[in-house]
Amino acid sequence: MYDEFLRLIRENFEEEKELKNTPAGGIWLLRHKKSGRQYILRRHEGSGEVYRKLLGVSCRNLPRIYDVAEKDGRVAVLEEYVSGDRLDFLLEGGPLRPNEARGIALQLCRGLYVLHSLNAVHRDVKPENVLLRGDEAVLIDFDASRVVKDQQRTDTVVLGTTGYAAPEQYGISQTDGRADIYSLGVMLNIMLTGKHPSRELASGRLGRVVQRCTQINPRKRYKSVLYLMEDLE
Repeated sequence: MYDEFLRLIRENFEEEKELKNTPAGGIWLLRHKKSGRQYILRRHEGSGEVYRKLLGVSCRNLPRIYDVAEKDGRVAVLEEYVSGDRLDFLLEGGPLRPNEARGIALQLCRGLYVLHSLNAVHRDVKPENVLLRGDEAVLIDFDASRVVKDQQRTDTVVLGTTGYAAPEQYGISQTDGRADIYSLGVMLNIMLTGKHPSRELASGRLGRVVQRCTQINPRKRYKSVLYLMEDLE
């Protein structure tokens, strides 16, 4: 299945640009030979379980996943090409206005709501994984994502980005949607102040939202992104 998938990719697509290439995997921009449409090919080591759950899911705040193949811990994914600017590039110009930051956070909550409804956790919510397509924020890259397993005490593999990852991602307990809420809270603070909340907490109502998102104890955070959305709105 995996080898056949890559063969069909080579036959039907041409590579336009290599976006990332490491020993663990890579990302390529492809163009379909017949239609001329652009797509993204991802290859990484790990599990494709979350990508499979996203097959056929339509949400404007998540990329559409078209096909997934796996073999011996290797995963290949064909997904929608989202044309836009990465949020981390935008933040190089300085913090955003509160309404801009709030709007981006709300849209990411909508994407996370869909993901969490599939019993999946992103585990790597950060500006580098957010694309701004016009006035839409799109959460990308599910390579670190996992499906929550009943009765499992900790994550099988420790993954995440330092500064954004919730404490439980380091083997304390199994992650669930509240880990993404923690990361989103950190990112909201960085959009507002340019700094991690441990260095400078945003002021006002949005600062209180950040504070609740980033509680060390998951039980003290918002129970779900729906509760977070209520406060953001």
